[in-house]
Amino acid sequence: MSKPDRPHTRRALASSVSGTTLLVMIQLVSRLFTFVANQLVLRNLSPATLGVATQLELFMVTILYFSREAIRLAIQRQPLDSLSFPDINRQEKSRMACDKEIEAQSMATQSIVNMSYLSLGIGIALAILFGTSYIQFAAEQVAQTSFYHSSVAIVCLASILELCTEPFFAVVQRYTLYKTRATVEMAAAFVKSLTMCGLFIWASWNGNNVGILPFALGHLSYALVLLCGYSAALSNATSGWQHFSFLPSRIRTRDKSVYFVGMFSSQLISLSTNLFFQSVVKHLLTQGDAMMLAAMSSLEDQGIYFLASNYGGLIARILFQPIEESSRTLFSSLLGLSDSNGDESSNIEAAKTHLTDVMKAYGILSALIFPLSPVIIKQILHLLGGTEWAGFEVYRLLSLYCFYIPFLAFNGITEAFVSSAANGSELRSQTGWMGAFSVCFALAAYLFLRVGDLGARGLVYANIVNMAVRIFWSLTFIRKYMHHHGNDITLTEFGLRPHTYIVGFLMTTITVLRPELFHRGFLGLVQAAVFCAFYALLA
Repeated sequence: MSKPDRPHTRRALASSVSGTTLLVMIQLVSRLFTFVANQLVLRNLSPATLGVATQLELFMVTILYFSREAIRLAIQRQPLDSLSFPDINRQEKSRMACDKEIEAQSMATQSIVNMSYLSLGIGIALAILFGTSYIQFAAEQVAQTSFYHSSVAIVCLASILELCTEPFFAVVQRYTLYKTRATVEMAAAFVKSLTMCGLFIWASWNGNNVGILPFALGHLSYALVLLCGYSAALSNATSGWQHFSFLPSRIRTRDKSVYFVGMFSSQLISLSTNLFFQSVVKHLLTQGDAMMLAAMSSLEDQGIYFLASNYGGLIARILFQPIEESSRTLFSSLLGLSDSNGDESSNIEAAKTHLTDVMKAYGILSALIFPLSPVIIKQILHLLGGTEWAGFEVYRLLSLYCFYIPFLAFNGITEAFVSSAANGSELRSQTGWMGAFSVCFALAAYLFLRVGDLGARGLVYANIVNMAVRIFWSLTFIRKYMHHHGNDITLTEFGLRPHTYIVGFLMTTITVLRPELFHRGFLGLVQAAVFCAFYALLA
Protein backbone atom coordinates (compact mmCIF):
# COMPACT_ATOMS: atom_id res chain seq x y z
CA MET A 1 0.00 0.00 0.00
CA SER A 2 1.30 3.46 -0.85
CA LYS A 3 2.50 5.63 2.00
CA PRO A 4 1.31 9.16 2.65
CA ASP A 5 4.45 10.73 1.21
CA ARG A 6 3.11 12.88 -1.61
CA PRO A 7 3.79 16.64 -1.38
CA HIS A 8 0.15 17.65 -0.94
CA THR A 9 -0.35 15.01 1.75
CA ARG A 10 2.81 15.93 3.65
CA ARG A 11 1.87 19.60 3.47
CA ALA A 12 -1.64 18.94 4.76
CA LEU A 13 -0.32 16.80 7.64
CA ALA A 14 2.24 19.43 8.63
CA SER A 15 -0.41 22.14 8.48
CA SER A 16 -2.72 20.01 10.62
CA VAL A 17 -0.09 19.53 13.33
CA SER A 18 0.82 23.21 13.55
CA GLY A 19 -2.84 24.18 13.32
CA THR A 20 -3.80 21.84 16.14
CA THR A 21 -1.08 23.30 18.36
CA LEU A 22 -2.32 26.84 17.80
CA LEU A 23 -5.96 25.86 18.22
CA VAL A 24 -5.12 24.20 21.53
CA MET A 25 -3.35 27.42 22.54
CA ILE A 26 -6.46 29.42 21.64
CA GLN A 27 -8.67 27.22 23.78
CA LEU A 28 -6.18 27.07 26.65
CA VAL A 29 -5.72 30.83 26.89
CA SER A 30 -9.42 31.56 26.29
CA ARG A 31 -10.52 29.10 28.96
CA LEU A 32 -7.90 30.44 31.35
CA PHE A 33 -9.34 33.94 30.98
CA THR A 34 -12.87 32.57 31.43
CA PHE A 35 -11.83 30.47 34.42
CA VAL A 36 -10.23 33.41 36.22
CA ALA A 37 -13.24 35.64 35.50
CA ASN A 38 -15.65 32.98 36.71
CA GLN A 39 -13.71 32.52 39.92
CA LEU A 40 -13.80 36.25 40.62
CA VAL A 41 -17.58 36.49 40.17
CA LEU A 42 -18.78 33.02 41.18
CA ARG A 43 -18.63 33.57 44.94
CA ASN A 44 -20.94 36.60 44.62
CA LEU A 45 -23.26 35.03 42.05
CA SER A 46 -26.35 32.99 42.93
CA PRO A 47 -27.09 29.69 41.14
CA ALA A 48 -30.36 31.20 39.84
CA THR A 49 -28.60 34.11 38.12
CA LEU A 50 -26.04 31.72 36.65
CA GLY A 51 -28.93 29.59 35.42
CA VAL A 52 -30.38 32.54 33.46
CA ALA A 53 -26.88 33.29 32.09
CA THR A 54 -26.73 29.66 30.94
CA GLN A 55 -29.97 30.11 29.01
CA LEU A 56 -28.60 33.30 27.47
CA GLU A 57 -25.48 31.51 26.28
CA LEU A 58 -27.56 28.64 24.87
CA PHE A 59 -29.67 31.23 23.05
CA MET A 60 -26.59 32.77 21.39
CA VAL A 61 -24.99 29.41 20.60
CA THR A 62 -28.19 28.32 18.85
CA ILE A 63 -28.26 31.40 16.61
CA LEU A 64 -24.59 31.03 15.66
CA TYR A 65 -24.76 27.27 15.15
CA PHE A 66 -27.78 27.25 12.86
CA SER A 67 -26.42 30.23 10.91
CA ARG A 68 -22.88 29.12 10.17
CA GLU A 69 -22.16 25.47 11.03
CA ALA A 70 -23.43 23.87 7.81
CA ILE A 71 -21.80 26.53 5.61
CA ARG A 72 -18.48 26.23 7.45
CA LEU A 73 -18.46 22.47 6.97
CA ALA A 74 -19.37 22.78 3.30
CA ILE A 75 -16.57 25.28 2.68
CA GLN A 76 -14.05 22.89 4.27
CA ARG A 77 -15.12 20.10 1.92
CA GLN A 78 -12.72 21.16 -0.83
CA PRO A 79 -10.39 18.83 -2.77
CA LEU A 80 -6.75 18.93 -1.70
CA ASP A 81 -5.59 20.00 -5.16
CA SER A 82 -7.69 23.15 -5.02
CA LEU A 83 -5.77 24.63 -2.10
CA SER A 84 -3.20 27.29 -2.79
CA PHE A 85 -0.19 27.99 -0.60
CA PRO A 86 1.78 31.23 -0.51
CA ASP A 87 5.13 29.43 -0.71
CA ILE A 88 4.43 27.87 -4.10
CA ASN A 89 7.49 27.65 -6.31
CA ARG A 90 6.32 29.59 -9.33
CA GLN A 91 9.70 29.53 -11.06
CA GLU A 92 8.95 25.96 -12.04
CA LYS A 93 5.85 27.04 -13.93
CA SER A 94 5.26 29.13 -16.96
CA ARG A 95 3.90 32.65 -16.52
CA MET A 96 0.65 31.67 -18.18
CA ALA A 97 0.17 28.66 -15.87
CA CYS A 98 0.79 30.84 -12.82
CA ASP A 99 -1.70 33.44 -14.01
CA LYS A 100 -4.34 30.77 -14.58
CA GLU A 101 -3.72 29.27 -11.15
CA ILE A 102 -3.97 32.68 -9.47
CA GLU A 103 -7.21 33.35 -11.28
CA ALA A 104 -8.64 29.95 -10.34
CA GLN A 105 -7.65 30.35 -6.70
CA SER A 106 -9.04 33.88 -6.58
CA MET A 107 -12.37 32.61 -7.91
CA ALA A 108 -12.43 29.78 -5.38
CA THR A 109 -11.63 32.17 -2.53
CA GLN A 110 -14.25 34.67 -3.66
CA SER A 111 -16.73 31.81 -3.81
CA ILE A 112 -16.23 30.88 -0.14
CA VAL A 113 -16.32 34.56 0.88
CA ASN A 114 -19.66 34.93 -0.88
CA MET A 115 -20.96 31.76 0.77
CA SER A 116 -20.03 33.19 4.18
CA TYR A 117 -22.48 36.04 3.70
CA LEU A 118 -25.31 33.51 3.65
CA SER A 119 -24.49 32.88 7.32
CA LEU A 120 -25.00 36.57 8.06
CA GLY A 121 -28.36 36.65 6.26
CA ILE A 122 -29.58 33.54 8.09
CA GLY A 123 -28.27 34.90 11.39
CA ILE A 124 -30.16 38.20 11.13
CA ALA A 125 -33.42 36.35 10.51
CA LEU A 126 -32.80 33.88 13.34
CA ALA A 127 -31.77 36.62 15.79
CA ILE A 128 -35.06 38.44 15.20
CA LEU A 129 -37.13 35.25 15.35
CA PHE A 130 -35.43 33.63 18.34
CA GLY A 131 -35.04 36.94 20.22
CA THR A 132 -38.73 37.75 19.95
CA SER A 133 -39.74 34.22 20.93
CA TYR A 134 -37.29 34.07 23.84
CA ILE A 135 -38.63 37.31 25.33
CA GLN A 136 -42.31 36.43 24.84
CA PHE A 137 -42.19 32.86 26.14
CA ALA A 138 -39.67 33.26 28.97
CA ALA A 139 -40.65 31.93 32.39
CA GLU A 140 -41.72 34.56 34.91
CA GLN A 141 -38.68 34.01 37.13
CA VAL A 142 -36.38 34.44 34.13
CA ALA A 143 -38.17 37.55 32.84
CA GLN A 144 -37.87 39.19 36.25
CA THR A 145 -34.08 38.94 36.23
CA SER A 146 -32.44 42.37 36.22
CA PHE A 147 -31.65 43.72 32.72
CA TYR A 148 -33.15 40.61 31.10
CA HIS A 149 -34.75 42.27 28.05
CA SER A 150 -31.78 44.52 27.31
CA SER A 151 -29.41 41.55 27.69
CA VAL A 152 -31.35 39.54 25.11
CA ALA A 153 -31.20 42.47 22.67
CA ILE A 154 -27.45 42.87 23.24
CA VAL A 155 -26.84 39.15 22.65
CA CYS A 156 -28.80 39.34 19.38
CA LEU A 157 -26.57 42.22 18.27
CA ALA A 158 -23.46 40.33 19.39
CA SER A 159 -24.53 37.30 17.34
CA ILE A 160 -24.95 39.39 14.19
CA LEU A 161 -21.59 41.12 14.68
CA GLU A 162 -19.84 37.79 15.21
CA LEU A 163 -21.41 36.45 12.00
CA CYS A 164 -19.94 39.46 10.19
CA THR A 165 -16.52 37.86 10.75
CA GLU A 166 -17.42 34.74 8.76
CA PRO A 167 -15.80 35.95 5.46
CA PHE A 168 -12.54 36.53 7.36
CA PHE A 169 -12.83 33.18 9.15
CA ALA A 170 -13.36 31.35 5.84
CA VAL A 171 -10.16 32.83 4.39
CA VAL A 172 -8.21 32.11 7.58
CA GLN A 173 -9.30 28.47 7.50
CA ARG A 174 -8.71 28.03 3.78
CA TYR A 175 -5.13 29.29 3.92
CA THR A 176 -4.45 27.89 7.42
CA LEU A 177 -3.63 31.30 8.90
CA TYR A 178 -3.82 29.88 12.40
CA LYS A 179 -1.44 32.45 13.91
CA THR A 180 -3.81 35.21 12.83
CA ARG A 181 -6.77 33.35 14.28
CA ALA A 182 -4.93 32.66 17.55
CA THR A 183 -3.98 36.32 18.00
CA VAL A 184 -7.46 37.67 17.29
CA GLU A 185 -9.45 35.08 19.25
CA MET A 186 -7.21 35.23 22.32
CA ALA A 187 -7.47 39.02 22.37
CA ALA A 188 -11.25 38.78 22.06
CA ALA A 189 -11.43 36.24 24.90
CA PHE A 190 -9.31 38.50 27.12
CA VAL A 191 -11.52 41.54 26.49
CA LYS A 192 -14.67 39.47 27.06
CA SER A 193 -13.42 38.21 30.43
CA LEU A 194 -12.17 41.68 31.41
CA THR A 195 -15.53 43.26 30.54
CA MET A 196 -17.61 40.70 32.40
CA CYS A 197 -15.36 40.61 35.44
CA GLY A 198 -14.93 44.39 35.58
CA LEU A 199 -18.68 45.03 35.51
CA PHE A 200 -19.35 42.50 38.27
CA ILE A 201 -16.61 43.97 40.48
CA TRP A 202 -17.87 47.52 39.86
CA ALA A 203 -21.43 46.51 40.71
CA SER A 204 -20.26 44.72 43.87
CA TRP A 205 -18.32 47.77 45.09
CA ASN A 206 -21.27 50.09 44.46
CA GLY A 207 -23.98 47.74 45.70
CA ASN A 208 -25.76 47.58 42.31
CA ASN A 209 -27.68 44.62 40.94
CA VAL A 210 -26.64 44.20 37.30
CA GLY A 211 -28.24 40.77 36.85
CA ILE A 212 -27.02 39.08 33.67
CA LEU A 213 -26.01 42.31 31.90
CA PRO A 214 -22.24 41.67 32.33
CA PHE A 215 -22.59 38.33 30.51
CA ALA A 216 -24.38 39.99 27.59
CA LEU A 217 -21.84 42.83 27.36
CA GLY A 218 -19.07 40.24 27.53
CA HIS A 219 -20.48 38.53 24.43
CA LEU A 220 -20.77 41.90 22.68
CA SER A 221 -17.19 42.92 23.47
CA TYR A 222 -15.97 39.53 22.18
CA ALA A 223 -17.77 40.03 18.86
CA LEU A 224 -16.49 43.59 18.46
CA VAL A 225 -12.86 42.66 19.09
CA LEU A 226 -13.22 39.67 16.77
CA LEU A 227 -14.57 41.86 13.96
CA CYS A 228 -12.04 44.67 14.41
CA GLY A 229 -9.15 42.24 14.86
CA TYR A 230 -9.85 40.23 11.71
CA SER A 231 -10.47 43.42 9.71
CA ALA A 232 -7.09 44.82 10.75
CA ALA A 233 -5.16 41.55 10.39
CA LEU A 234 -6.49 40.71 6.92
CA SER A 235 -6.76 44.22 5.47
CA ASN A 236 -3.89 43.56 3.06
CA ALA A 237 -4.79 39.97 2.15
CA THR A 238 -6.72 40.91 -0.98
CA SER A 239 -3.78 42.79 -2.48
CA GLY A 240 -1.08 40.20 -1.69
CA TRP A 241 -0.68 36.78 -3.22
CA GLN A 242 -4.42 36.44 -3.85
CA HIS A 243 -6.90 38.77 -5.56
CA PHE A 244 -10.42 38.77 -4.16
CA SER A 245 -12.76 40.97 -2.16
CA PHE A 246 -14.11 40.50 1.36
CA LEU A 247 -17.37 41.98 0.09
CA PRO A 248 -19.81 39.79 -1.87
CA SER A 249 -18.83 40.00 -5.55
CA ARG A 250 -19.88 38.40 -8.81
CA ILE A 251 -17.62 35.65 -10.13
CA ARG A 252 -16.68 35.83 -13.78
CA THR A 253 -17.00 32.43 -15.41
CA ARG A 254 -18.25 31.07 -18.68
CA ASP A 255 -20.15 28.23 -17.03
CA LYS A 256 -23.12 30.05 -15.50
CA SER A 257 -24.52 26.82 -14.02
CA VAL A 258 -21.62 26.54 -11.57
CA TYR A 259 -22.61 29.68 -9.63
CA PHE A 260 -26.10 30.62 -8.50
CA VAL A 261 -26.84 34.27 -9.49
CA GLY A 262 -23.17 34.45 -10.43
CA MET A 263 -22.01 34.51 -6.80
CA PHE A 264 -22.75 31.32 -4.87
CA SER A 265 -21.33 27.91 -5.75
CA SER A 266 -24.16 25.54 -6.64
CA GLN A 267 -22.14 22.60 -5.36
CA LEU A 268 -21.51 24.25 -1.97
CA ILE A 269 -25.16 25.34 -1.67
CA SER A 270 -26.30 21.76 -2.28
CA LEU A 271 -23.83 20.40 0.25
CA SER A 272 -24.73 23.13 2.78
CA THR A 273 -28.41 22.22 2.48
CA ASN A 274 -27.71 18.57 3.29
CA LEU A 275 -25.46 19.56 6.17
CA PHE A 276 -27.96 22.10 7.52
CA PHE A 277 -30.70 19.57 8.17
CA GLN A 278 -28.11 17.33 9.77
CA SER A 279 -26.83 20.21 11.91
CA VAL A 280 -30.35 20.88 13.23
CA VAL A 281 -30.62 17.33 14.54
CA LYS A 282 -27.01 17.37 15.75
CA HIS A 283 -27.56 20.59 17.68
CA LEU A 284 -30.62 19.14 19.35
CA LEU A 285 -28.52 16.15 20.38
CA THR A 286 -25.53 18.23 21.48
CA GLN A 287 -27.48 20.90 23.36
CA GLY A 288 -30.39 18.65 24.29
CA ASP A 289 -29.34 18.48 27.93
CA ALA A 290 -29.27 22.27 28.27
CA MET A 291 -32.64 22.58 26.51
CA MET A 292 -34.24 19.97 28.71
CA LEU A 293 -32.82 21.61 31.82
CA ALA A 294 -34.15 24.99 30.71
CA ALA A 295 -37.61 23.54 30.14
CA MET A 296 -37.91 21.03 33.01
CA SER A 297 -35.74 22.12 35.95
CA SER A 298 -35.26 25.04 38.30
CA LEU A 299 -32.78 27.85 37.69
CA GLU A 300 -30.72 26.60 40.65
CA ASP A 301 -30.33 23.16 39.04
CA GLN A 302 -29.40 24.81 35.76
CA GLY A 303 -26.72 26.86 37.50
CA ILE A 304 -25.24 23.80 39.20
CA TYR A 305 -25.24 21.84 35.93
CA PHE A 306 -23.62 24.82 34.19
CA LEU A 307 -20.83 24.77 36.76
CA ALA A 308 -20.30 21.01 36.36
CA SER A 309 -20.39 21.04 32.56
CA ASN A 310 -18.04 24.01 32.28
CA TYR A 311 -15.42 22.78 34.71
CA GLY A 312 -15.89 19.14 33.75
CA GLY A 313 -15.64 20.02 30.08
CA LEU A 314 -12.42 22.05 30.30
CA ILE A 315 -10.36 19.18 28.87
CA ALA A 316 -12.89 18.67 26.09
CA ARG A 317 -12.84 22.35 25.10
CA ILE A 318 -9.11 22.93 25.50
CA LEU A 319 -7.81 19.72 23.92
CA PHE A 320 -10.48 17.71 22.14
CA GLN A 321 -12.29 20.53 20.34
CA PRO A 322 -9.14 21.85 18.57
CA ILE A 323 -8.11 18.32 17.61
CA GLU A 324 -11.58 17.67 16.19
CA GLU A 325 -11.59 20.94 14.26
CA SER A 326 -8.12 20.54 12.74
CA SER A 327 -8.79 16.85 12.03
CA ARG A 328 -11.97 17.74 10.15
CA THR A 329 -10.00 20.19 8.03
CA LEU A 330 -7.32 17.55 7.40
CA PHE A 331 -9.83 14.81 6.55
CA SER A 332 -11.68 17.17 4.20
CA SER A 333 -8.44 18.11 2.45
CA LEU A 334 -7.27 14.50 2.09
CA LEU A 335 -10.57 12.92 1.12
CA GLY A 336 -12.02 15.85 -0.81
CA LEU A 337 -15.36 16.04 -2.51
CA SER A 338 -14.59 13.11 -4.78
CA ASP A 339 -12.40 10.03 -4.88
CA SER A 340 -11.22 10.55 -8.44
CA ASN A 341 -7.82 12.14 -7.79
CA GLY A 342 -4.55 10.37 -8.31
CA ASP A 343 -3.55 10.52 -4.65
CA GLU A 344 -6.59 8.56 -3.46
CA SER A 345 -4.83 5.60 -1.83
CA SER A 346 -2.11 7.63 -0.13
CA ASN A 347 -4.63 10.23 1.08
CA ILE A 348 -6.91 7.56 2.57
CA GLU A 349 -3.93 5.90 4.24
CA ALA A 350 -2.89 9.25 5.72
CA ALA A 351 -6.44 9.90 6.96
CA LYS A 352 -6.63 6.43 8.52
CA THR A 353 -3.24 6.86 10.23
CA HIS A 354 -4.29 10.19 11.71
CA LEU A 355 -7.63 8.77 12.86
CA THR A 356 -6.12 5.71 14.57
CA ASP A 357 -3.36 7.76 16.21
CA VAL A 358 -5.88 10.19 17.69
CA MET A 359 -8.19 7.41 18.87
CA LYS A 360 -5.35 5.51 20.53
CA ALA A 361 -4.27 8.70 22.32
CA TYR A 362 -7.88 9.18 23.45
CA GLY A 363 -7.92 5.61 24.75
CA ILE A 364 -4.83 6.23 26.88
CA LEU A 365 -6.31 9.46 28.22
CA SER A 366 -9.58 7.68 29.02
CA ALA A 367 -7.68 5.06 31.00
CA LEU A 368 -6.40 7.93 33.17
CA ILE A 369 -9.65 9.92 33.41
CA PHE A 370 -11.95 7.14 34.60
CA PRO A 371 -10.15 6.06 37.80
CA LEU A 372 -8.40 9.32 38.70
CA SER A 373 -11.05 12.00 38.15
CA PRO A 374 -13.17 11.25 41.28
CA VAL A 375 -10.02 11.49 43.43
CA ILE A 376 -8.79 14.74 41.91
CA ILE A 377 -12.25 16.38 41.78
CA LYS A 378 -12.72 15.91 45.52
CA GLN A 379 -9.45 17.72 46.25
CA ILE A 380 -10.11 20.82 44.17
CA LEU A 381 -13.88 21.30 44.16
CA HIS A 382 -14.02 23.31 47.39
CA LEU A 383 -11.61 25.82 45.81
CA LEU A 384 -13.86 26.59 42.86
CA GLY A 385 -16.95 28.30 44.18
CA GLY A 386 -17.04 28.49 47.94
CA THR A 387 -19.46 26.76 50.30
CA GLU A 388 -22.55 27.65 48.25
CA TRP A 389 -21.27 25.51 45.34
CA ALA A 390 -19.19 22.82 47.07
CA GLY A 391 -22.05 20.49 48.03
CA PHE A 392 -22.07 16.72 47.61
CA GLU A 393 -24.48 16.95 44.64
CA VAL A 394 -22.01 19.13 42.72
CA TYR A 395 -19.20 16.67 43.52
CA ARG A 396 -21.21 13.69 42.27
CA LEU A 397 -22.30 15.55 39.15
CA LEU A 398 -18.81 16.80 38.33
CA SER A 399 -17.26 13.35 38.88
CA LEU A 400 -19.87 11.76 36.63
CA TYR A 401 -19.34 14.42 33.97
CA CYS A 402 -15.67 13.45 33.83
CA PHE A 403 -16.74 9.92 32.81
CA TYR A 404 -18.74 11.49 29.98
CA ILE A 405 -15.71 13.33 28.55
CA PRO A 406 -14.07 10.31 26.81
CA PHE A 407 -17.36 9.53 25.04
CA LEU A 408 -17.46 13.16 23.90
CA ALA A 409 -13.90 12.91 22.57
CA PHE A 410 -14.38 9.69 20.59
CA ASN A 411 -17.65 10.94 19.12
CA GLY A 412 -16.00 14.19 18.01
CA ILE A 413 -13.15 12.58 16.08
CA THR A 414 -15.27 9.84 14.48
CA GLU A 415 -17.98 12.26 13.36
CA ALA A 416 -15.27 14.59 12.01
CA PHE A 417 -14.22 11.74 9.70
CA VAL A 418 -17.80 10.94 8.71
CA SER A 419 -18.68 14.57 7.90
CA SER A 420 -15.56 14.79 5.69
CA ALA A 421 -15.92 11.47 3.89
CA ALA A 422 -19.69 11.07 3.42
CA ASN A 423 -21.35 12.04 0.15
CA GLY A 424 -24.76 13.68 -0.17
CA SER A 425 -26.86 10.52 0.15
CA GLU A 426 -24.76 9.28 3.07
CA LEU A 427 -25.17 12.62 4.85
CA ARG A 428 -28.95 12.35 4.43
CA SER A 429 -28.78 8.82 5.81
CA GLN A 430 -26.78 10.06 8.79
CA THR A 431 -29.40 12.74 9.40
CA GLY A 432 -32.07 10.04 9.55
CA TRP A 433 -30.02 8.00 11.98
CA MET A 434 -29.43 11.09 14.12
CA GLY A 435 -33.18 11.42 14.35
CA ALA A 436 -33.22 7.88 15.74
CA PHE A 437 -30.40 8.82 18.13
CA SER A 438 -32.47 11.74 19.40
CA VAL A 439 -35.26 9.29 20.19
CA CYS A 440 -32.77 7.17 22.13
CA PHE A 441 -31.59 10.26 24.00
CA ALA A 442 -35.14 11.33 24.85
CA LEU A 443 -36.03 7.82 26.03
CA ALA A 444 -32.86 7.57 28.13
CA ALA A 445 -33.47 11.04 29.60
CA TYR A 446 -37.05 10.06 30.53
CA LEU A 447 -35.87 6.87 32.21
CA PHE A 448 -33.08 8.56 34.16
CA LEU A 449 -34.95 11.78 34.98
CA ARG A 450 -38.52 10.65 35.54
CA VAL A 451 -38.30 6.96 36.39
CA GLY A 452 -34.93 7.00 38.11
CA ASP A 453 -35.39 10.51 39.56
CA LEU A 454 -31.66 11.23 39.18
CA GLY A 455 -31.96 14.94 38.43
CA ALA A 456 -29.06 16.54 36.58
CA ARG A 457 -27.04 13.32 36.87
CA GLY A 458 -29.71 11.63 34.80
CA LEU A 459 -28.96 13.99 31.92
CA VAL A 460 -25.29 13.00 32.02
CA TYR A 461 -26.25 9.32 31.87
CA ALA A 462 -28.56 10.08 28.95
CA ASN A 463 -25.74 11.92 27.18
CA ILE A 464 -23.43 8.93 27.64
CA VAL A 465 -26.05 6.68 26.02
CA ASN A 466 -26.48 9.21 23.21
CA MET A 467 -22.73 9.43 22.52
CA ALA A 468 -22.29 5.65 22.70
CA VAL A 469 -24.83 4.95 19.94
CA ARG A 470 -23.42 7.77 17.79
CA ILE A 471 -19.88 6.42 18.18
CA PHE A 472 -21.06 2.93 17.22
CA TRP A 473 -22.74 4.26 14.07
CA SER A 474 -19.71 6.35 13.08
CA LEU A 475 -17.31 3.43 13.56
CA THR A 476 -19.58 1.25 11.43
CA PHE A 477 -19.52 3.89 8.67
CA ILE A 478 -15.72 4.26 8.91
CA ARG A 479 -15.20 0.48 8.69
CA LYS A 480 -17.42 0.25 5.58
CA TYR A 481 -15.75 3.29 4.01
CA MET A 482 -12.27 1.91 4.53
CA HIS A 483 -13.26 -1.53 3.27
CA HIS A 484 -14.80 0.02 0.16
CA HIS A 485 -11.45 1.71 -0.58
CA GLY A 486 -9.42 -1.44 0.10
CA ASN A 487 -8.04 -0.30 3.44
CA ASP A 488 -9.62 -2.12 6.39
CA ILE A 489 -9.49 -0.80 9.95
CA THR A 490 -9.61 -3.02 13.05
CA LEU A 491 -10.06 -2.48 16.78
CA THR A 492 -6.49 -3.59 17.52
CA GLU A 493 -5.13 -0.61 15.57
CA PHE A 494 -6.35 1.87 18.18
CA GLY A 495 -7.21 -0.29 21.21
CA LEU A 496 -5.21 -0.69 24.44
CA ARG A 497 -3.87 -3.82 26.12
CA PRO A 498 -6.50 -5.98 27.90
CA HIS A 499 -4.44 -5.64 31.09
CA THR A 500 -4.97 -1.86 31.06
CA TYR A 501 -8.74 -2.24 30.78
CA ILE A 502 -8.86 -4.64 33.74
CA VAL A 503 -6.70 -2.47 36.02
CA GLY A 504 -8.61 0.66 35.02
CA PHE A 505 -11.95 -0.99 35.80
CA LEU A 506 -10.81 -2.14 39.24
CA MET A 507 -9.35 1.25 40.17
CA THR A 508 -12.45 3.07 38.92
CA THR A 509 -14.63 0.79 41.06
CA ILE A 510 -12.60 1.73 44.15
CA THR A 511 -12.76 5.49 43.57
CA VAL A 512 -16.48 5.48 42.75
CA LEU A 513 -17.73 3.16 45.51
CA ARG A 514 -15.39 4.30 48.30
CA PRO A 515 -14.83 8.07 47.89
CA GLU A 516 -14.65 8.48 51.67
CA LEU A 517 -11.22 6.83 51.58
CA PHE A 518 -9.77 10.07 50.26
CA HIS A 519 -9.62 13.10 52.54
CA ARG A 520 -9.58 16.78 51.65
CA GLY A 521 -6.70 19.15 52.21
CA PHE A 522 -3.01 18.31 52.26
CA LEU A 523 -3.54 14.71 53.43
CA GLY A 524 -5.96 14.14 50.58
CA LEU A 525 -3.45 15.48 48.07
CA VAL A 526 -0.84 13.05 49.37
CA GLN A 527 -3.34 10.19 49.14
CA ALA A 528 -4.25 11.18 45.57
CA ALA A 529 -0.57 11.34 44.53
CA VAL A 530 0.13 7.89 45.99
CA PHE A 531 -2.97 6.44 44.34
CA CYS A 532 -2.04 7.93 40.95
CA ALA A 533 1.51 6.57 41.18
CA PHE A 534 0.26 3.10 42.15
CA TYR A 535 -2.23 3.05 39.30
CA ALA A 536 0.39 4.17 36.79
CA LEU A 537 2.68 1.29 37.83
CA LEU A 538 -0.09 -1.29 37.51
CA ALA A 539 -1.48 -0.02 34.19
